[in-house]
Amino acid sequence: MMKRSGIRIEPFRHPVSMDPNYPDKTWQKLETAIREIHNKNASGLSFEELYRNAYNMVLHKHGERLYTGLINTLTAHLQEIARLIEQKEGVSFLAELKKHWDDHNKSTQMIRDILMYMDRTFVAQQQRTPVFALGLELWRNHVVRSKQIAERLRTVLLDLVQRERSGETIDRALFRSITQMLVDLGPNVYMDEFETPFLLASASFYKLEAQEFISSCTCPEYLARTEKRLTEESDRVRNYLDPITETKIIRVVEVELVQQQVKALVEMENTGLLALLRLNKYEDLDRMYLLFRRVDGGLATVRTMMADFVKESGRQLVLDPERSKDPVEFVQGLLDERDKYETIVSQSFHEDKTFRNALNQAFEYFVNLNQRSPEYISLFIDDRLRKGQKGMNDTEMEVVLDKVMALFRYLQEKDVFEKYYKQHLAKRLLAGRCVSDDAERNLLVKLKTECGYQFTSKLESMFTDIKTSRDTMQDFRSKLAEKNIDLGLELGVQVLTTGSWPTQASSTCILPRELERCCQEFNNYYLGHYSGRKLTWQTNMGTAELKAEFGSKKHELSVSTQQMCILLLFNGADRLSYNEIAASTQIQANDLKRALQSLACVKGKNPLRKEPMGRDVAETDEFVFNDKFTSKLYKVKISTVAAGKEGETEKAETRHKVEEDRKPQIEAAIVRTMKSRKVLDHNTIITEVTRQLAGRFLPNPAVIKKRIESLIEREFLERDSEDRRLYRYLA
Repeated sequence: MMKRSGIRIEPFRHPVSMDPNYPDKTWQKLETAIREIHNKNASGLSFEELYRNAYNMVLHKHGERLYTGLINTLTAHLQEIARLIEQKEGVSFLAELKKHWDDHNKSTQMIRDILMYMDRTFVAQQQRTPVFALGLELWRNHVVRSKQIAERLRTVLLDLVQRERSGETIDRALFRSITQMLVDLGPNVYMDEFETPFLLASASFYKLEAQEFISSCTCPEYLARTEKRLTEESDRVRNYLDPITETKIIRVVEVELVQQQVKALVEMENTGLLALLRLNKYEDLDRMYLLFRRVDGGLATVRTMMADFVKESGRQLVLDPERSKDPVEFVQGLLDERDKYETIVSQSFHEDKTFRNALNQAFEYFVNLNQRSPEYISLFIDDRLRKGQKGMNDTEMEVVLDKVMALFRYLQEKDVFEKYYKQHLAKRLLAGRCVSDDAERNLLVKLKTECGYQFTSKLESMFTDIKTSRDTMQDFRSKLAEKNIDLGLELGVQVLTTGSWPTQASSTCILPRELERCCQEFNNYYLGHYSGRKLTWQTNMGTAELKAEFGSKKHELSVSTQQMCILLLFNGADRLSYNEIAASTQIQANDLKRALQSLACVKGKNPLRKEPMGRDVAETDEFVFNDKFTSKLYKVKISTVAAGKEGETEKAETRHKVEEDRKPQIEAAIVRTMKSRKVLDHNTIITEVTRQLAGRFLPNPAVIKKRIESLIEREFLERDSEDRRLYRYLA
């Protein structure tokens, strides 16, 4: 090799006279040296001598001759190299190209070192291309962009990519050398000679492959193959393409395999989006989400289709007459449905807020299709919070309540729920059947957080009444003990504040003499302590413990107050007709039939027998004391019909009460709005009042209009004299 290390070149300090043929002779020496370097025969050359020759030519104003001669020599050499490369085919063509490129690089570096002074002076002053860059430029123009080489290079490279996509193994290191050469020659060279054709060919390849996959694969298989192709392309770029290509080739795959096939994939029969949702294919849904979010409109399509599917499946669920027969099963079905899609959104759709919002809107849509949803949700809560249900620990109860609260948020008629919940809570509290005071109060906290203090104020008052009643009864018993009064039985009274508890229809019931005396004693005590108050006894809400003898067997029966009144009649008779019982107790027909049904028609818990036998009670039936009654337990609870869904008459009554309760709330919202705004048009009032009340219910615009008319009649508002659609607030 030519020796050139450790040499320091000192320039001439004074010009010397030169032979007129000096430039030609000197250039001939340099030209010969350049050719020897290209032919790898530079071992006999002196770097110092060559450098001084080039230095002198530039110093004596022959830089143009030197620069032009270099271009001509390199051009001739590279044209010869191009002819050699053109003789090769396939991979050997790439290998030949790489070999000559490596040689050219080395030789150009050596030539650059020899012509360093020209680079620093002549090239800089004349703004010419530096020597090394000139070598790259000439290689690009005479080799890489030679027509035959350029076409063959693209063909061979694209063929190798195609073969690797088909599963063959290729020489990645050789491929990497060629693409790096193109990059070294300039970004435009890489893009023009390889990247642009590569992307076009890839688009064609993947367009055909997409059609093939769609016709032969299931949706999950298609998604898996697409995911694999994306991974392969990223791996291909990392191994032998320039990094700037990655986003471009990935985009090609996304467009051809995903964006163009979104509709076909989600609608694929038996394996598309709906099938994946129906069969809980979490992994496939996750893959679909990750792929579709790469393209415009992909997730929007999935989201819309999912929401429509949830709405339809939910609609069928809430309008199924069979499910509506059992409120607990109805609500459990809603909870199961929500659990399913919550899992899909959290696991497969990565907690995407847009999907969660779509899911919530879908649930709100179908939950409110059934007008009885508020009642059924309250009944479900009642079922879970009543004693006697299958035991759940605090954590499990908390989870159930949280899930039910999620359904509660979907309700548009929260005031209807409040009406039913108050009724069911009252029955639990009065019967002492709350599974846990903590659970009850925990639910109240959740309701207060969701709807505000006004929603739960009366509910909290109910708990206060129960606590106060315990203290009252303790004091009452103390007073009886002081007076040495023995009631002959243990009396428990719960004093309820009118207005806080659900309104109960007055239910007549003639109490036994023993109990009448006890009630009178409590009446005297309570009214003596709280003058001005009035007590109304609600016999249909009480319970009693009776000791009974059935032949030689004794049991303690836990019954309602009305059932107690019926059973005590059989102390004086073994057989009584329905009409005789009704006359003696004065219990209303519906309550009486339900009480008798519980006493005589429940197998294993029937202290009475009905004749004729049957499940329903008729006015022609007779009832006989069942002296054959037996039970493994000493204490036997005779359950009344559990809190169930209302009949049509009761439902209409509840709906009427709700509508009446809404009127003052709507009027209050109208007055609040008008007081702050003074003048508003009709549509704006409707919008504002609806917004204010949406947390409790969605008011009907026609009802709002009626309340506006009522407020005008009472001179809270007036119509504008010129524009009848404008209303003015009257202070």
